[in-house]
Amino acid sequence: MNFVPKTKNYKQKVEDSFKLQKFMDFIGAKLIKVAPGFCEIHLPYNENLTQQDGFFHAGIISTLADNAAGYASFSLMEEDASVLAVEFKLNLISPGVGDLLIARANVLKSGKTLSVCRADVFTMKDGVEKLCAASQATLIQIKKL
Repeated sequence: MNFVPKTKNYKQKVEDSFKLQKFMDFIGAKLIKVAPGFCEIHLPYNENLTQQDGFFHAGIISTLADNAAGYASFSLMEEDASVLAVEFKLNLISPGVGDLLIARANVLKSGKTLSVCRADVFTMKDGVEKLCAASQATLIQIKKL
């Protein structure tokens, strides 16, 4: 879809907000790409982010899906807006086995207040991407508190 951001500095707005997320910094996530209605986040493998079998933990996979969807929708919001998730559903498709997690989100519908996004999370192993999780999220535009 072709979306037009409501502010010229949408990319900087997303980057600045991402830098404020201490949890993203804590786990080592990196904002890779932002375009109108799109976001991509990467997370290198870290043993501290795994479950008992050494796979990326579902909570980490969910976090990346949530953040990618949030920032995809945030890229289309007003200058003075903030974004919050209202709901999201995550389907875990395959174990989080790999050297890298890649979350890519696209806005499906951008409304005045609510947006609907799809986020897919992939694992990268030996240069091959594999779908790990699929998510759909509803996000709300709110005035900064």
